[in-house]
Amino acid sequence: MPEKLLRVENVTKRFPGVLALDRVSFELYKGEIHALVGENGAGKSTLMKILSGVYQPDEGTIFYKEKPVAFHNPHEAQQAGISIIYQELNLMPHLTVAQNIFIGREPLRFGGYIDDQKMNRDTKEILAQLHVDIDPTTPVYALPLSKRQMVEIAKALSLNADVLIMDEPTSALTESEVEELFKVIHRLRSQGTGIIYISHRLEELKHIVDRVTILRDGKYVGTYNYNEITLEELVSKMVGRTLEHKFPPRTSTPTDRVIFEVRNLTRAGVIEDISFCLYAGEILGIGGLMGAGRTELARIIFGADPKDSGEIYLYGQKIDIRSPIDAIHAGIGYLPEDRKLSGLAVEMLLSENITMANTEAVSSPMGVISFAKERAAAEHYIKELDIRTPSVYQIVKNLSGGNQQKVVVAKWLFRNAKVLIFDEPTRGIDVGAKYAIYTLIDQLAREGIGIIMISSELPELLGMTDRILVLHEGSLMGILNTKETTQEEILNYATGLVTRAI
Repeated sequence: MPEKLLRVENVTKRFPGVLALDRVSFELYKGEIHALVGENGAGKSTLMKILSGVYQPDEGTIFYKEKPVAFHNPHEAQQAGISIIYQELNLMPHLTVAQNIFIGREPLRFGGYIDDQKMNRDTKEILAQLHVDIDPTTPVYALPLSKRQMVEIAKALSLNADVLIMDEPTSALTESEVEELFKVIHRLRSQGTGIIYISHRLEELKHIVDRVTILRDGKYVGTYNYNEITLEELVSKMVGRTLEHKFPPRTSTPTDRVIFEVRNLTRAGVIEDISFCLYAGEILGIGGLMGAGRTELARIIFGADPKDSGEIYLYGQKIDIRSPIDAIHAGIGYLPEDRKLSGLAVEMLLSENITMANTEAVSSPMGVISFAKERAAAEHYIKELDIRTPSVYQIVKNLSGGNQQKVVVAKWLFRNAKVLIFDEPTRGIDVGAKYAIYTLIDQLAREGIGIIMISSELPELLGMTDRILVLHEGSLMGILNTKETTQEEILNYATGLVTRAI
């Protein structure tokens, strides 16, 4: 038998109003890739934060290399040889790539000064292992999300850990970047590193995983050899029920009434001459490869980034959007791909997040917020959107990913948004919660709200939309009828192999 690196016995963790882990056990061997799966709120991230020293268990024992341990902070866990890549990136945006990777461990030269040249060289070598071309002197804020994810991975690799925990490492990566990451993972396994791998992209597990442990509602369900359990069985054990369909039946039907229109929208070097209409009852998808301009288009429409030219119409009336405030007042809501960074105030209460875009509706004429009105509004949307929370006063960061996404939706509904732009609506959300989000999107379209859905997952676009705009290098290559297209045709437009067809 291979050496046992980690053993968790009957670990329990409680938070106010929540039993996050209930007598959970887990084992990891040397040179093993062990998947940890479960719906959002199952306890995966809590268990990993205990292993990495962020939290301490209320009950239970952790054995590391067959010795009982108690990590009081992440530094102690790192010193022991346990490193973690968090789902929510843990980088300092105004520091360089190299400074982020070696923060607190900077190489020094004579006199105790930081040796920047060596730090940059070492960073370049680590990034080369990932086949990533990033200048080590680039500030992190200047990188796209996918590159930031690779920096986070490089940071973990630089620690030469015996145990590497990966929490949703591929959620922001392109297909080619995922392939490179898998090569690195296989190489680390061959060197004896034990890897705990958390992912909601269950299809990718077959490429790397040896065993899988399932959690549900904070409880241990079971551990299985991955090649001895089917994907359907895995999902059923995760959610406690069978999921016959990935996508709900569509109940909204597009009409010929135009809700929203974009004409010749341009920002030099970003998007070029983009025009489209959004019809009542329609879910309009936007697809394309990384860097195609999907998020950039959404941010320009929302006023977060400036446009050079172009016009935007809502219900036939031209609207002038120069900032997000203009967009909000016009009735446009934007749900960004990184909801925790840009869509929510995660340290604030659920009730405060729901009402923050429309505080005047819960305030007196003098501008004093009525907590009774704020609570009533939050309770309404908790019921309306089935937000799973112990209280309206729950801090948002303690909610699961799916419920956090519902809070962002509630915020815009409370603002009476007429058009909602969903950017990667199910990123980091488990298979069961995805279905709930899809159902909600369909319901919103049925109720007359204009829905634009950006997604890098082609099955999601094909399963949920009526038409798909396909972008390539900032240009609109085609507008495809979802029922009449295929993944192959979308990719042909997305890669620029097919000439523009509008």
